[in-house]
Amino acid sequence: MTHYAALMLAAGIGIPVLAALNAALGQQIASPTAAGVVLFAVAFVGSAVVMLLFPGPAALMHLGGTPKHLFVAGLLIAFYVLTITHVAPHFGVGNAVFFVLLGQLISAAAIDHFGLFGAQISPLTWVRAGGIAVMVLGVGITQLA
Repeated sequence: MTHYAALMLAAGIGIPVLAALNAALGQQIASPTAAGVVLFAVAFVGSAVVMLLFPGPAALMHLGGTPKHLFVAGLLIAFYVLTITHVAPHFGVGNAVFFVLLGQLISAAAIDHFGLFGAQISPLTWVRAGGIAVMVLGVGITQLA
């Protein structure tokens, strides 16, 4: 389990770095949208290489029978990348990521509570809600000027 925590910590560290780098790219080339396209092209190549190194290419054969609503995830990541690339230079990376984290806490609690999308059910108790509130407060305090 600790390796999962370490991987997610690394992913979390990468989110603001991604936001800052892609925002800078968007400003450099004068187009947040084009920067998003470049990011996804690089991400596609990186994902394809990982897929080829580990068993997985055959899994693509099963895409035809996959429920179409599962592909909305691609639209959500595009929305995230395009909005953070546009917003971060104007609002600040810290402020942008604060609201992203707030949204993640809210949606994660709802997904876990209701077991949405096949997730393991973990009811939102008063203790969990209090923990989330403390997290929100803590992240909010980091953004005070």
